[in-house]
Amino acid sequence: MTTLAQQGTQPTGFPTRFREGEARSRRLGRPLRLLGRIDEVDEDLMERIGRAFGERDEAGARLAEAIRMRAGTPGKVTMTQLRTALEHGVAAVESPPPALADFFAQVEATPDWVDWDLVDEGSRVFTRLGQNAADVLLQLSLISGYRFGGPPDLLVATGGLTGGTTRRRLAETQHWAVSLRTPGALRPPEPGTGSASGEAWRLTVHVRAMHALVNAGFEPRWDTGRWGLPINQADQAATLGLFDGVLIIGCRALGVPISRRDARALMHLWKYVGWLMGVDEDFLVDDEWERHRINYHVLLSQAEISEAGPQLAQAAVEVQRDRSYPGWPGPLERVRGRYETERLLSMLTVFLGTRSMRELGLPTRPPWAHAYLLPLNVLRYRVLGRTAKGRARLERRGERNAVSLLASYFGSERAAVGDLPG
Repeated sequence: MTTLAQQGTQPTGFPTRFREGEARSRRLGRPLRLLGRIDEVDEDLMERIGRAFGERDEAGARLAEAIRMRAGTPGKVTMTQLRTALEHGVAAVESPPPALADFFAQVEATPDWVDWDLVDEGSRVFTRLGQNAADVLLQLSLISGYRFGGPPDLLVATGGLTGGTTRRRLAETQHWAVSLRTPGALRPPEPGTGSASGEAWRLTVHVRAMHALVNAGFEPRWDTGRWGLPINQADQAATLGLFDGVLIIGCRALGVPISRRDARALMHLWKYVGWLMGVDEDFLVDDEWERHRINYHVLLSQAEISEAGPQLAQAAVEVQRDRSYPGWPGPLERVRGRYETERLLSMLTVFLGTRSMRELGLPTRPPWAHAYLLPLNVLRYRVLGRTAKGRARLERRGERNAVSLLASYFGSERAAVGDLPG
């Protein structure tokens, strides 16, 4: 197929990255197209995605502008005020500046469609997935996304996930994802009570504010004609799809059965997370199959791989040796680090394929990790997990996995994710 970009008839206002790598994306997305039973490309949806490259989180943008004002300027938002609002709600801030009040009025006003019981069930399902979820989020939700230009280039420009910061940044991402596993952790502060917000709510809204600050700082010097806005609605939709729909597909590929009910709970959990993150409602869905359809179209909109992708992918693999492994003293800790590196490469080879591994500059490995994970997951989830006691046991195992994972990534550092300077 010849794309509009290749014909030189790209719609005005769309970045040049839009549909640049469509032929490659069609090849990479063939399994998703078959799985989602997608017969043809929805050009209306493609146009919506194209426009989204130039759309930002406007409430976040106004907040970022107020944070970046000089001290003493009317309407200035301080980090102390932001921290107080994150922890106890904007009502706890004395005379909140308009941008802060407007932003928190939005994120504290939970939509009518949110079903808290379903959100909490999604958290429990997420917990039961345990190490499988951690594997999929690192390999398919993060590293596989490095195969397309745009967001990886911004990560390199901001210094995130490269160099000496890699382990810390991955740890912070893991900490945020782990916080979503706790039922009730996504509750906002009770309006007017000064009650504390849930940790996952606080971290998610914090990430949204930081994204807005990155946009404000980089937009004047970013090549928007090439990439769109630094952090835009199309890339936000892509990220959300990697964390909900791809999570479900990836865990099933590891032999974990996810029922229609469990999938709905996970999708609802991430739908609310996406809403908190400022993702446009056009891209917020409860239905797994609708997410796969959107994901396929978002995939078609992507650019070719850029130089940033291999840098980030290789850094994510190399950091496995730098993690701490409690219980593996001295030389044994290095052995464990080597094992985790080889395990990651083995799984990536299966998930991404040899051609993508070459593009990312990563060595391929035999599929030995999948060979042991598949029967193990069949035993755990299809046999032991069929009963209520078995599911409770999987949840406890998932909770232990979360503690171990964070200890491994943070090491001796304090897990001060979401802390803000005064």
